[in-house]
Amino acid sequence: MRVCERARGGKMAASALRRGLLSTVSKYNKKHTHRILSVADISSGFDAYRQRLQCRACGLSGGAQQRRFMSSRNRPEGKILETVGVFEAVKQHGKYETGQLFLHSVFGYRGIVLFPWHARLYDRDITPPMSDSKPEPPGAHGSKEVKGKTHTYYQVLIDTRDCPHISQRSQTEAVTFLANHDDSRALYAIPGLDYVSHEDILPYNSAEQVPIQHELFERFLMYNPSKSPPFTARDTLKAWQEKNHPWLELSDVHRETTENIRVTVIPFYMGMREAQNSHVYWWRYCIRLENMGNEVVQLRERHWRIFSLSGTLETVRGRGVVGREPVLSKEQPAFQYSSHVSLQAPSGHMWGTFRIERTDGSHFDVRIPPFSLESNKDDKAPPAGYTF
Repeated sequence: MRVCERARGGKMAASALRRGLLSTVSKYNKKHTHRILSVADISSGFDAYRQRLQCRACGLSGGAQQRRFMSSRNRPEGKILETVGVFEAVKQHGKYETGQLFLHSVFGYRGIVLFPWHARLYDRDITPPMSDSKPEPPGAHGSKEVKGKTHTYYQVLIDTRDCPHISQRSQTEAVTFLANHDDSRALYAIPGLDYVSHEDILPYNSAEQVPIQHELFERFLMYNPSKSPPFTARDTLKAWQEKNHPWLELSDVHRETTENIRVTVIPFYMGMREAQNSHVYWWRYCIRLENMGNEVVQLRERHWRIFSLSGTLETVRGRGVVGREPVLSKEQPAFQYSSHVSLQAPSGHMWGTFRIERTDGSHFDVRIPPFSLESNKDDKAPPAGYTF
């Protein structure tokens, strides 16, 4: 078994959309059209992005709303306003289509939907009936069984202008794969891709023909003003999705909350390699920690247990995650990262805890929901990458 964590650097702290903004969007987007005005940070140190809403129908940007989001305290020298687009109504039902522009409701970056995935969400915060539930892995904490429900996630492109501002809160190279190379430990990353839950999306539209800056944008999408949204998939996107489907598709999402700290895990099978006359199976897993309360806390330690079908049970302890000990506050409530694990067996399970520290120095453990490491039965060709 092998676990590796890949740390990523960044010079600027990210800023999430404030909860006040999100509640404002939820309250008004069904009745009004909003213009998004973002604050582009061309200095350093302070929050990278702030947004305020301007409603064409009722003029919400004036008075208290404007002071709340664009006060002098929140607008240091070197920041300018630029129009991004116009908010659309959040979809309560159905899914967003390829080409949908959005703001990420937690991390605040601009993005565009490439394609949706249907996943099974196993939410341990919901107590299901005992029938039709997923069993607990051997030795995992607790005995609660969880029933999965279908949920929509999206593969998206992140605007590269926003990547420096979110790098301390969310990895912007979350998609990794094994290349066709003799070195079984060679991992390659595709920059600026993310997996986004349906509720993370704040949709908007823009009059720009190239509203997202990313090297794959014009390779994957074309502008078509007769369509809604006006960006449609090129054949290259369809071919890339089909060839790389095994490494991109997510099937299970696991979620659990402990003392207002919610942990979400998405595992991905990456493939098998031969090494020293044995087979080594690789997975990556994406993890998001989210502070749902008002108390400021900090992640200090991780404690993993990895069970392999070969019969081994191993423990991994360490400081922080990917070389960091992130602080989770009301202003910056979330942290997201990816890591990898390898087993000498085609399946296994992982679970564990994060040690969290309060401002008074006391600690508590947050449960990481148990999740399966399952290899796909079909043999796979090496990934096609993203060159054309």
